[in-house]
Amino acid sequence: MKDPTVHTDSATPTGEATTKDHPPTTPGRAWAVLAVVLAADVLDLVDATITNVAAPTIAKDLAGGPALVQWLGASYALALGVLLVVGGRLGDKYGRRRLFLLGLAGFTAASVACGLAFSPESIVVARLAQGAFGALVIPQGFGILGAVWPREQIGKAFSLFGPVMGLSAVGGPILAGFLIDADIAGLGWRTMFLINLVLGGAALIAAARLLPKDSGDRATSVDGIGSALLGVTMLGLLSGLIEGSTNGWSTAPVALIGAGLLSFALFCRRQRTAASPLIQPSLLRNRGFTSGLVLGVVFFAAVSGLLYVVSLFLQTGLDRSPSGAALNLMPLSAGIVIASIACYRLIGRFGRTLILAGLLITLAGTGSLLALVAISGTEVSSWALVTPMLVIGLGMGTCFGTVYDVTIGDIAPAESGSASGSLSAVQQLANAIGAATVTTVFFKTVHDGPAHAMTVSLTVVAGITLLCCPLVRLLPRKAQEEQHH
Repeated sequence: MKDPTVHTDSATPTGEATTKDHPPTTPGRAWAVLAVVLAADVLDLVDATITNVAAPTIAKDLAGGPALVQWLGASYALALGVLLVVGGRLGDKYGRRRLFLLGLAGFTAASVACGLAFSPESIVVARLAQGAFGALVIPQGFGILGAVWPREQIGKAFSLFGPVMGLSAVGGPILAGFLIDADIAGLGWRTMFLINLVLGGAALIAAARLLPKDSGDRATSVDGIGSALLGVTMLGLLSGLIEGSTNGWSTAPVALIGAGLLSFALFCRRQRTAASPLIQPSLLRNRGFTSGLVLGVVFFAAVSGLLYVVSLFLQTGLDRSPSGAALNLMPLSAGIVIASIACYRLIGRFGRTLILAGLLITLAGTGSLLALVAISGTEVSSWALVTPMLVIGLGMGTCFGTVYDVTIGDIAPAESGSASGSLSAVQQLANAIGAATVTTVFFKTVHDGPAHAMTVSLTVVAGITLLCCPLVRLLPRKAQEEQHH
């Protein structure tokens, strides 16, 4: 799951209100531009989270089975993660306004394609397209805002991202659940994608009228080969994992995983030789950064998978409706938002200690939920779920708000842009890995009942979270000062 309080732009804002491309902007127009950028980010976050609740319904309707449940979330995060850094570079090269409009138009069209999907393959392709076009939109936001907001006032704009993204993270699954149950015009789950035709279309019209023009810098280098190798890596690994877990470990899934590993080796070599690599080699020689990168991948993969299996258990084990499952997830989402916002101010004082606290809180919540399911099985009441779900959310939010700020605590200023973009992309890739891996555990053990599958999945998540704890000592002690002011 994406951190709802952190904006994932890889571009660095200029902080200038006036340049040769950008004439002075009135305060009213600056606020309007902020609204457009926020609207695009809300669309991205809502569509990233809606399948947490909707996946079982979609898979049943399209006869996709467990494999489709795994792909629905993984495909979006995969495309977004692979192309996020590239999207930022393309904006620098061809102009942020142009890439924002292209991405938003493509995202809207891909959303319609999701709503009209007629088979498992068609909706997975449409979800991949959604993530790819989202990766063109999201990185442009900070640069666009830096062009229209004066440096001394831009903090006001950035301060709104946390609350708005937090509400979107909570509201996305709830909206999906109620739209499915409402069954508007007999469209069921399709409504939650088709509504983007209106929302995305309105945002596109506003963006075309309001966003400042910029010419870009054609000298900017974009490592398309590195991005392609990373994409092949992730597709191979995820395809092999999902194919093997659903249809058995024949030659095909093993070959796919082997191809993914080979592509990853070529990607690593490319990062050492490319003129403009996706990840600067100097960053990988920084112990604090690489430790944070590993911790982030492992932890975000675990909790992203946890969100999926909790939703699966609620709907297949406890017979909750999609809207009922969404309501049961509210304490978890609320905990994420509360802790993320609180830790934004605490990180300067406590640094990496907050990360350890977040891991332990997540571990405590996961353990309490595990005990509850082990004792009550499929007779767990909604009220009994509130406390463990809230605790898990508080732990996740504590880590979400601190892991990457601390990870870049001792990097050089010249590396900050590459580091931030790389970490945002890695978080999305971790979401894809987690959605596939932890749900694989659930589906491989569900033959003994959903309660058994849930306890095994929770045990795996708890074990992974515990393994993350020793890595905290390898991180920088503090975040950079500007990260928490």
